[in-house]
Amino acid sequence: MNKTRLSAHILHALAAAAMASALSGCAPLVLGGAAMGAMVTLDRRTSGAQVEDEGIELRGASALRQVLGDRGHVNITSYNRQVLMTGEVPDERAKQAALQAISRVENVKGVVNELSVMGNTSLSQRSSDTLVTGKVRASLVDARDLSANAFKVVTERGTVYLMGRVTQREADRATQMTRTISGVQRVVRIFEIISEEELRSQTSAPRS
Repeated sequence: MNKTRLSAHILHALAAAAMASALSGCAPLVLGGAAMGAMVTLDRRTSGAQVEDEGIELRGASALRQVLGDRGHVNITSYNRQVLMTGEVPDERAKQAALQAISRVENVKGVVNELSVMGNTSLSQRSSDTLVTGKVRASLVDARDLSANAFKVVTERGTVYLMGRVTQREADRATQMTRTISGVQRVVRIFEIISEEELRSQTSAPRS
C-alpha cells in the first residue's frame, strides 16, 4: 500500500473513531503503534516536533486545570509549538488567565486565543462539530492535489480552524474546499506558510 492510500485509510479511521467517541462519551482514542508510526512518518513536522506538541498539549491542559478548575470548556491544539485555544469560558478574566497560563508553558512559541466568553456548548453542538471535522478531513484525503497529513483540523461551534505547514497554493485550496462543506460556518487559517521549493526539499530529504 503506498503512502497516499495509507494516509487515507488512517485519516478515515481517525475521523470515524473520533465521531464515535464524541457521540458515545467514550474515553480518548488510543492508537496502535503501527498507526502512530505511519502518522509520524507522513506528518510534515519532524518526529521531535510532534512529540513536543503532544507534551505542550498535556502540560497546557494541566496548567488550565490549575487556573480554571472546572469553569469553562477549553480545547488546546499545538502544531509546531503554535497553540490554538478554542472553547468557552465564563468571563473575560478567565479568558486572560487561560492565555497567560498557556503562554507560560515550556516551549510554546505563540498562542492564538479563540476562546469565547459564553456558556459551555451542548453535547449535540460538540457532536456536530466532530462530524464537521470528520467531513473536512475526509475531503482533504480525497483531494488529489493536497496532502491531507499536512493539515490539522479543529472545529468549534461551526468554525473550522485549519493548521499546518503548507504552501500558499495548498492553503488557498484547502480553505476554498472547506468553505463548501455543509455545517461549516467560518474558516480560520492558522498556517505556517512554506515555499514550493521548501516543500520539494522536505519531501525529498530524510526525516529526523
